[in-house]
Amino acid sequence: MANNKIQVNDTLPLFQLPNEEGEMIDIKDYIGKPLVIYFYPKDDTPGCTREACTFRDQFADFVDVGATVFGISGDSPASHFKFKAKHRLPFSLLSDKGNKVRKLLGVPSDLLGLLPGRVTYVIDQNGVVAHIFKSQMAAEKHVEEALETIQNMV
Repeated sequence: MANNKIQVNDTLPLFQLPNEEGEMIDIKDYIGKPLVIYFYPKDDTPGCTREACTFRDQFADFVDVGATVFGISGDSPASHFKFKAKHRLPFSLLSDKGNKVRKLLGVPSDLLGLLPGRVTYVIDQNGVVAHIFKSQMAAEKHVEEALETIQNMV
């Protein structure tokens, strides 16, 4: 894990974060089946809304291959709750207050460090990172990349 940044073939570091209901989610409980963890900058911004709604619109495809999807940003559980309800998101949003998990995984910032990065991690059933996709602007492509990776794993 050079530079404290996880790479493909690394084991996912374990972490716990509250979801939109304020319940603690322990990521180790989801190891054993494919997992998609996508980091995004902020609730209810145009790119983040497009990305979340694209995951929503293709959610059945992720369920079909047994995958769990989590979105993570530094927004509060209350903000996530509103964002999830407004856009009818069928997956949990985790609150990374203080960006502890973002730092743990080495998710980079964009735009001269002003904006939290948009990075998607696909984790296999053994807890190993199978794919990483980073693109601040191509929000919808994160969904396509994640789904294609998982479909090739199963």
